[in-house]
Amino acid sequence: MHEAANEYGFRALGRTVREPMRTLDTFPKPAGVETVVMESDEVTSLCPVTGQPDWETVTIEYAPDQACIESKSLKLYLWSFREEGVFCEALAAQIANDVAAACRPFWVKVTVTQKPRGGIKITATARVERD
Repeated sequence: MHEAANEYGFRALGRTVREPMRTLDTFPKPAGVETVVMESDEVTSLCPVTGQPDWETVTIEYAPDQACIESKSLKLYLWSFREEGVFCEALAAQIANDVAAACRPFWVKVTVTQKPRGGIKITATARVERD
């Protein structure tokens, strides 16, 4: 495992990491892969106005061109929002832009569903398409 992790230059996979990272590792897309869907219901952030915690489910769907996102780096990346004040809509846009920059897919769609607070559930979707 460590040899393969080093071969790809992963910053997280195959290593002990005890803090969040705002980077996404990638690996070459396997032949025949058309779309990838990654989902986590363990994402937290803070309301940028009140500082109250928000819990989100994040779904990332993308059509890889040459590279795919490595899942451990995604987990650490999502963890990096834990102490950050961000609106649900802005979180969807930032994740979509960061995934697009990391693996340059044909397109990426990110849906963030914020668990109800004050009786209101928010779902925001951001999409980035490559030029």
